[in-house]
Amino acid sequence: MKKTTKNIIYIALLLLIFALSYVVDIIAPYSMLVTVLRKGAVYALVAVSMNLLNGFTGLFSLGQAGFMLLGAYTYAIFTIPTAVRESVYYYYEGGIINFQMNMILAMLLAGVVAAIFAYLIGLPVLKLKSDYLAIATLGFAEIVRALAQWDGFGKITNGSNLLKKFPVLDNTTQYFLIVAICIAVIAMLIHSTYGRAFKAIRDDEIAAQAMGINLARHEQLSFVISAFFAGIGGALLAIFQTTVQANAFKSAMTYEILLIVVIGGIGSITGSILGSFLFIACSEWWLRFLDEPMFIGTFQVPLLRTGFRMVVFSVIIMIVVLFFRRGIMGDKEFSLDRIAKLFRKKAKGDKK
Repeated sequence: MKKTTKNIIYIALLLLIFALSYVVDIIAPYSMLVTVLRKGAVYALVAVSMNLLNGFTGLFSLGQAGFMLLGAYTYAIFTIPTAVRESVYYYYEGGIINFQMNMILAMLLAGVVAAIFAYLIGLPVLKLKSDYLAIATLGFAEIVRALAQWDGFGKITNGSNLLKKFPVLDNTTQYFLIVAICIAVIAMLIHSTYGRAFKAIRDDEIAAQAMGINLARHEQLSFVISAFFAGIGGALLAIFQTTVQANAFKSAMTYEILLIVVIGGIGSITGSILGSFLFIACSEWWLRFLDEPMFIGTFQVPLLRTGFRMVVFSVIIMIVVLFFRRGIMGDKEFSLDRIAKLFRKKAKGDKK
């Protein structure tokens, strides 16, 4: 298939997705489908940002929730209207920020703040390897969460109280557009010379260094870029939830993102996107009926009660990991050529 034809088809598919998301917003604006699409889009961005670090650079980091928290708080702090700050910062005399930023600028600032923290933390932390790096970044995320709730920063973060009344996006298409732009930038980076350097570091650090790749510089760059997009993901999550509180950004959130990356395929962008929507749909929508008691006549079906949904969900994850050991996509990407090849093989098999 010619490259021009493929590009036209990809653009058409993207436009179709945007059109369908717009239609869903009109037909069922408060449905679970809209929730899954919006939250799935946010998690897709964060999963791809984590995959850039863990899958394409080979650095095992567990600090994603911390960077998302920084992004969420930055967005909320700088976009709360000045007229309502007194009611939000009720215990802190209106806080110390007395202006309101544009939403898009605040999202970019959320990414920049996360990137700055990543750069500062990365200077000592990136000297560690494997599990030690994971433990250090996880510790950073927990420290950030604790500091956000400290009364000493109350005039900025509102302490342990909610940040709310900041502007939110109107429809699912806006979520998709922002996420699509961010993922497209990450994809272009991965296919650039920097991306090839990241993969070389992942495959063999000694060989990469022998080829003239500056390990420290490229690892720091990957860490900072990953944090930047995680910060934007945190801002989008704040918009989705309409409130921000540090308790929501526990280590469990990082584990969820890591699980999505593993299920989708470490080293696959489309795998992370697909894994995000499947994870959110299964955990929050498709299996929700398992939490409700079910009766057949007067007989109550056993086990169906609050919490059973997560038991079944855990079993499904175990089955997926057992049968797809490299994830759903492995390290491959969605490709029209690959789909065409599968259809050709099937056609040949039918003829035989």
